[in-house]
Amino acid sequence: MEKYFEIGQIVNTSGLKGVIKVKPFTDDIEKFKNFKTIYISIKNELKEFKIEQVRFNKNMVFLKLEGIDTIEKAEEYRNLYLKVKRDKEEILEKGTYYIVDIIGCEVYTDENKHLGKIDDVFSTGSNDVYVVKDENGRQILLPAIKDVIKNVDIDNKTITVHLLEGLL
Repeated sequence: MEKYFEIGQIVNTSGLKGVIKVKPFTDDIEKFKNFKTIYISIKNELKEFKIEQVRFNKNMVFLKLEGIDTIEKAEEYRNLYLKVKRDKEEILEKGTYYIVDIIGCEVYTDENKHLGKIDDVFSTGSNDVYVVKDENGRQILLPAIKDVIKNVDIDNKTITVHLLEGLL
């Protein structure tokens, strides 16, 4: 399992005092108020920053981080990703998973036929859809509903599915 979660991307600056504008990767942007520190991924290394201020505007998060005090310094971090330690995130209820844990899982049918690996997950509003890619690059879209997703084993990175008629 991943030790850190990507929770957003720095997309711009705001003002002259080093505030960064973040596109959040979470449904609940209010979570940002709970973080005391955050990590910025710089060339595959994580640099820790204390959060001095958090504010929101139109589904975007604006952060003032300690040590980033000018627009020029903030510009250096544009397009980089923000991470938090996994242990700072809430424990999910049974049957729900973090997308980062689903990506890369091997997918098998309930008849033990290998379909491929989870390549992506996206939301349709009513449910998530798992994008399974086979060894030839062909994609299968599986709705994340109880009739299809029969077992998720995050520890062993496997998912068992039941293919309803018309899914292939």
